[in-house]
Amino acid sequence: MPFAMTSRAKTVFVLIAVCAAAGIAVSSISLYHHYGSSKTSYCDLGENFNCDIVNRSTYSTVLGVPDALIGIVGYASLLGLATRCRTRPATPILLLLASLAGLSFALYLTYIEAFVLSTWCILCLSSLAMILLITALSSYLAAGSILQG
Repeated sequence: MPFAMTSRAKTVFVLIAVCAAAGIAVSSISLYHHYGSSKTSYCDLGENFNCDIVNRSTYSTVLGVPDALIGIVGYASLLGLATRCRTRPATPILLLLASLAGLSFALYLTYIEAFVLSTWCILCLSSLAMILLITALSSYLAAGSILQG
């Protein structure tokens, strides 16, 4: 049986899709700067805000894969769930689980920024805001699907 699509649920799916698309855009810009070889002034706002320091640190990859690429893939998965798979009964729970995984990764990276690098990246903070919002919206959908089922 498909997930009951109320107008409120449709709106939440659209909001998740928009946030995921924004996350893809932010992660793509971050990936571009990750591979940049020259110093940029894009996000160089002093010692405490510098995307280059964060995006080119040893913490900017996991097993050789750039964090930003992981973000693009994660946000694309969330976008797919929120658009192409939204009528499937398991989608609200899958969205919640996927967004919680993304939020956990983003919080880990935020910890690295705050306590290891002592430098903030505006792109990373923007991505954190997107995944936090997606997680909140997914929680709402998952709660609705549990109450419905």
